[in-house]
Order: sequence, then structure tokens, then C-alpha cells
Amino acid sequence: MPDKPRPSCSRLPIAIDLPPLLAALDRVEPGAWQHHFNSGYYEGDWSGVALISAVDAPLPLAPGHGAPRASDWWQQEAAWHQLLGVFRSSVRSARLLRLGPGARIHEHCDPDLGMPGGDLRLHVPLRSAEAVEFLLDGLQVPMRPGECWFLDLSRPHRVDNPSTQARIHLVLDCAPEPWLLALVEQGLEGTPELLPGRAVRAFLEFRRRVEQDAALARRLRECVDSQAFIREAIRQGEAAGLCFAEAEVRAAMRQGRQAWSEQWTVR
Repeated sequence: MPDKPRPSCSRLPIAIDLPPLLAALDRVEPGAWQHHFNSGYYEGDWSGVALISAVDAPLPLAPGHGAPRASDWWQQEAAWHQLLGVFRSSVRSARLLRLGPGARIHEHCDPDLGMPGGDLRLHVPLRSAEAVEFLLDGLQVPMRPGECWFLDLSRPHRVDNPSTQARIHLVLDCAPEPWLLALVEQGLEGTPELLPGRAVRAFLEFRRRVEQDAALARRLRECVDSQAFIREAIRQGEAAGLCFAEAEVRAAMRQGRQAWSEQWTVR
């Protein structure tokens, strides 16, 4: 039987005791944080501490296919034991991931999470400022410290931390066991609506202005290739006080191509 399609996200109905987790986090030594291995995916500080990882993982923060192995950082803290015990034997990896002040993770997909029988990616925010944006399919996921979210990160996603403090999440990869899939389904009813982020809203306003300004539309049409078009759109947006990035422009270009293709679909 084929897997049931997974939702983009779900806030799980799980009570998280945040203070002990924060106390355990504060006891992690500064030297334990390691830079994320996907160095081309981010700007600034994106680093982590592996609590549980596969025995055959090539790097502590990298995925593997072997049995899960707990690190000393996990063994030494009862708070991690208590939280991860909620997820029973389904946990395949657990890591603290930190996105530093002013850092960003570029838009990308994790295709392995979308494969049949792929792991479920759960995020437990520990520290996160209001200004942090986690965008999934261009929509902001309003995660708050002390919550637990399932995220389908086989979809396009990116993170921006314009604040002055680090954003730190506990990130779990769990086997898609029936009880956990049922919990994801149960959480959908209480999951807040996802809304466009700041940059997406700015780009939508820019598109509206392009539709009303023939000269602006002409300047964009004169661009000789897609990269020139993106640069000009960003430049014109900044001139109008509308800040968005290449990701917003490329998303609009993808949607435009999809709409053009769908008009020829026979139904």
C-alpha cells in the first residue's frame, strides 16, 4: 500500500517541559558545537551538537543508515532522556542545531525525507526570537519555544535569523511508526495557519507595482537572461523599499512556468 501523503507541517499535541531543556543546553560546552557540513547551504553560523547519530554516519551531524548511537552529551543529561523517551524507540538521530545572529540558511530541499518510508523530521524550538523566519513552501511556520513540530522538509524551505540572538532547535529524525504518524494527523487541527513571510509579502507588493507600472515592466522584460532578470527585480525592489531575495523571484518564476504548463493539461 502506498504511503499516505504527508502534510507540509503539523504542531504535535505534546507537552514540552522547556526549563530543564534550557538548563541542559546551557551546560553544553562552546567547543562542542561543530559547523554544519553543508557549507554551501548557509551564510553565517549554522552549527550543531550530535546527541544521537547513526554509527556509520561519516560526520557527527551527517545522516547514516546504521543503528543509532547516543553521545556523551545525551548520556549526561536527564532532560534529553526525558524528552526523547516520549518518542520511544523511533528516534534515529537527535541533534541541537544553532543558527547564529544574522545568519541564514538558503532555500533547499531534503529529498530523502520525502521518499517512501522516509524519516519524520521533528523540530523542538528551544531558543528563538520573534524575528526568526522559517519558510516552508514560501510560508512562515510559526514555531515557538516549547512546541514540537513535524515538518516535511522534502519541500523547499529556508531560515532567516535577523535577530541578535542565536536560534537553537532540537531536531529529531524518527522512524515513521504508526503511532507517530497518527500523532502528526492529530496535531493538524491545532496547527496555526501558515502565512507569507516578510520577503514574500514584499515581493507580492512588487509584483502588484509591476502590473501597474509599464516602464518598470518594460525594464524587466529587457533583461537578457534569468539571472539578469533576478538582479534587476531585486534592485528595483530595493529602490522601492521592498526587500526580497533571489528565492522569492525564483519561486515566482517556477509558479509561472507551472501555470503555463497546466493550461495545456487535458482534464
